[in-house]
Amino acid sequence: MIRWKDEPMPKDRSALLPIAYVTLRILIVLNWVFFACVLALLSYTFINEAWTMKALGVADAPNAGAVLVGMRAIAALGLVAIALNYPLLKRLLAIVDTVRAGDPFVAENAYRLQAIAWILLALQLLSIVIGGIGKAISTSGHEFHLDAGFSLNGWLAVILTFILARVFAEGTLMREDLEGMV
Repeated sequence: MIRWKDEPMPKDRSALLPIAYVTLRILIVLNWVFFACVLALLSYTFINEAWTMKALGVADAPNAGAVLVGMRAIAALGLVAIALNYPLLKRLLAIVDTVRAGDPFVAENAYRLQAIAWILLALQLLSIVIGGIGKAISTSGHEFHLDAGFSLNGWLAVILTFILARVFAEGTLMREDLEGMV
């Protein structure tokens, strides 16, 4: 919403905040459902290796054992990534709560954003490792195309989040200075 300089801020700041709140709550639940599904699939690869190799289409491949180990490693790293999503989503939810309350420039939000930036950094590093595993187990006869590896947008998000955390920290200090003057 664009407003002019002298126009007062509306009481209802944004209709998107309730949508963001509900969306984040749903994503938290879906994140754990996804975790349970990946864990179940990973566990099943140990229970029925023959089915797993057939499902991956590598039962006859000469490197079938390496592919299975690689896919298990990718699933395990995926579980780590999913687990990292939980604190990220919880911190975003807490930030939305402070914005809804009309008080976003608090020190806690600066710390939350910094933690989110570190989590995003960890997720980017995991993605590179997962992409590397995918390349390592790919052969000319059976290539694995994973949506993983280096992501320019992902790294820009990491940098942006670190900068935004600093902006929030500075905003908090400025607000405290102003409150001290009044």
